[in-house]
Amino acid sequence: MSMDTNSTKSDKKTIFGWVMFDFANSAYTTLVVTFIYGTYFVKAIAPDEIAGTALWSRGVTITAICVALLSPLLGALADQGNLRKKFLFISTVTTIIGTVMLNFVLPGQIFMALVWFVVSNIAFELTNVFYNAYLPDIAPKEKIGRISGIGWGVGYIGGLMAMVIAMIGFVSPEVPWFGLSKETGANIRATNLLVAAWFAVFSIPLFLFVHVRSSKRQSKVKHIAKEGILDIINTFKELKKFKEITVLLIARLFYNDGLVTIFAFGGIYAAGTFGFTFNEIMIFGIVINVAAGIGALIMGYFDDKFGGKKTIQISNIALALATMLAVLSPNKTLFWVAGMLIGLFAGPNQSASRSLLGRFVPKEKENQFFGFFAFSGKMTAFMGPLLLGILTEIFNSQRAGVSVVIAFFVIGALILNTINEQRGIEVGND
Repeated sequence: MSMDTNSTKSDKKTIFGWVMFDFANSAYTTLVVTFIYGTYFVKAIAPDEIAGTALWSRGVTITAICVALLSPLLGALADQGNLRKKFLFISTVTTIIGTVMLNFVLPGQIFMALVWFVVSNIAFELTNVFYNAYLPDIAPKEKIGRISGIGWGVGYIGGLMAMVIAMIGFVSPEVPWFGLSKETGANIRATNLLVAAWFAVFSIPLFLFVHVRSSKRQSKVKHIAKEGILDIINTFKELKKFKEITVLLIARLFYNDGLVTIFAFGGIYAAGTFGFTFNEIMIFGIVINVAAGIGALIMGYFDDKFGGKKTIQISNIALALATMLAVLSPNKTLFWVAGMLIGLFAGPNQSASRSLLGRFVPKEKENQFFGFFAFSGKMTAFMGPLLLGILTEIFNSQRAGVSVVIAFFVIGALILNTINEQRGIEVGND
């Protein structure tokens, strides 16, 4: 066993610390990736919106490839060396530093903007490998869906609160806080400092309160690396014994790619196709975060009662239809409806995927399997952003680019349909 099950799983302080990390890190995805910095890059740093969309897609693509390559290895190393919290701390600090540096990138400095975005985004994605791996340790099996859902719901609340502060203090006022210049975009860039501070402060509870004891002893780095690599090889060989995990990871290659693409280009699409101003994008982001938080919290209970597979499938179908509506919307009103639907079902999709793997994962391999989970979320995650960028350039239309997302949700749903959830739970508990 990797921990004292009775003490840790009944510890409300531990669950609070874990949930607060979701509250902390959601500011990054909400402000940097989806609604503010990505849009600022396209509108102010890049030469034009079409070129900016294509360049941003390359940055997201590079992130996805790097995370796909690193996550299984780092997950295995964390398992072998009892290094989960150390790796989580290092990746958290790196995310914070990279985000701070985005504040200093000026219009026209495309290369520096992409470098610091890619660095911070890779580190951010790796934090989720180690953070998600705590879930099976802190949550009883019968409550894993709702605890995962609470984490996502609280995370969306965190993103929402950070968004509101950014809007009130930096984006909307005639004179932004600290007298920052709106003409030079200093007020928009300063939202990165808000994100960095938010992440730093609200991640502290996890490092203080979450303590999962491992039976594995600390070993020398060389031994850890060797054993970690061998563990990856052995896990690949053993995957035939974990058919349901394999199918889940393959399905997630596709439907998570759809989500990654939506998150990376939601604000960019709203600004480029529907002419949203920064203020409108902020309000749009706030509404979507409210919808996403509600969806994650409600569907977490649905997850525990009816299963993760049904929860994911309902969200996949809804997300495909909502994306189609976003592509075909002739006006802002219908686009708003599409956006709220995407928000409502994006949270449950992510939360139920995490909890379903938590039900399937065998003991002593949490970090590694959640490393593969991140791998499955990123191995082909460059395809959505890359195809979106290519189609946008070819057709000179963001609508054409975004339409590719629909296919990812449909393919993912078809593959996931073959999973036998009960059999996966039984194999994981053997």
